Amino acid sequence: MDGATGGTVLALVGVLLGTTGTLVGQYLATRVEVQRDRQQRKDVERTERKEAISVFLAAAQRVELILDRRKLGLPASDDPADERLHDLWLAKKAVELTCSHQTAQVVHDYTKALHAHMRDAVPTGQGATKRECRHAFMEAARDALESGRPRIRR
Repeated sequence: MDGATGGTVLALVGVLLGTTGTLVGQYLATRVEVQRDRQQRKDVERTERKEAISVFLAAAQRVELILDRRKLGLPASDDPADERLHDLWLAKKAVELTCSHQTAQVVHDYTKALHAHMRDAVPTGQGATKRECRHAFMEAARDALESGRPRIRR
């Protein structure tokens, strides 16, 4: 092999190595970007679920406050119960839209239990108690938010 041929071969090897390096670098950069995009979407979905769950919890807490005042024989607050129930059912729908089927079912059950208590329409000895429904919802919400923490002992 003479000098010109050797130089040409070395130049072609250099081009091949450079091209290969560029393609590998672009592949790795694209892969990292896809992973980053996937993680960002996952974070946005988690934030939406967390917000929907928080709004529902706030509405449920307002209804439970009214129920607790009734149970203790305290005077009713100026907060109309019908508006609180409306807020509760509306917040339930946000959870249903953003969370899994399991979480949606549990939030529906909890909402129905609170509604029945507000309307004094709780059949004796039937169905889960308000406390059981709340516990089931909290565990489902923790799962929906992928907390990875152990279940809360009750």
